[in-house]
Amino acid sequence: MSSDRRYRLSFTVEADVVVLRDFLAECGISRRTLTAVKYKGGNLLVNGEEKTVRHILRAGDGVTIIFPPEKPAEGLFPEEGMLSVLYEDEALLILDKPAGQATIPSRDAPLGTLANSVAGKFMKDGTPATVHVVTRLDRETSGIVCIAKNRHIHHLMSEKMKTGGVLKRYEAIAGGEFREQHFFIDEPIGRKEGSIIERMVLPGGQRAVTEVRVMGIAGLPGNEVSRVSVILHTGRTHQIRVHLAHIGHPLEGDTLYGGSTKQIGRQALHCAGLSFSHPLTGEPIAISSPVPADMLAVAGFHR
Repeated sequence: MSSDRRYRLSFTVEADVVVLRDFLAECGISRRTLTAVKYKGGNLLVNGEEKTVRHILRAGDGVTIIFPPEKPAEGLFPEEGMLSVLYEDEALLILDKPAGQATIPSRDAPLGTLANSVAGKFMKDGTPATVHVVTRLDRETSGIVCIAKNRHIHHLMSEKMKTGGVLKRYEAIAGGEFREQHFFIDEPIGRKEGSIIERMVLPGGQRAVTEVRVMGIAGLPGNEVSRVSVILHTGRTHQIRVHLAHIGHPLEGDTLYGGSTKQIGRQALHCAGLSFSHPLTGEPIAISSPVPADMLAVAGFHR
């Protein structure tokens, strides 16, 4: 068994007389990736022999690209930690993140994050990769986080996200009773003046589109809360929190945007669904995560 753990992909050429560089571009391999392969320890093989990107391919040729080895990012310390794995294959690792855990380290909190535990898992499993976060959640938001096991897979998933090929569905508990059961919020979002964290609906900000569907209402008259399903059609920072606060329905527990902490001590937001076509096989992937108990306990909602 080979000790070479570098990530590799193999393809079979169907068309005749095609340049290797053009063939790889059709396979989604970026120029940046090819440059890294050339200069940072990768290989391009045709029928098992090393070739340059100018090589002419024939139908039936076998092409293998071996990616350069990856090292854990500086400042990311591998740790043993509990990980709730929802899906895993050679390309992707999809996890269920608890509320209260940061996705990635920061200067003030370099340890205990999801990324630290993933780095520890990769080290234990012998996965030669750093941690490439595809979908990131705020510390207090629970639910699905997608990790790519290679720079190339991260690139493919990022391109999918840019073109709407990754659908993220959230569930939230918001203050008040909504007048409509299904609607869209299409309002631009920008950074609030004087704050490096807070965002707001701002003319001239980036376009942001949020789809909201009301699933239920609970609580006493005049003090209602609503359980809502939310789909993001864009990916702005704090988008759900900002949009719902803007229309007068801040998330329960979200002190940054005016939510009440009487029934829950964190923003009541959970990434409950993630769907996309697999970046390598094209097969549909649909991942779900149940809403955690602390959110369901608000006003007595049930699963």
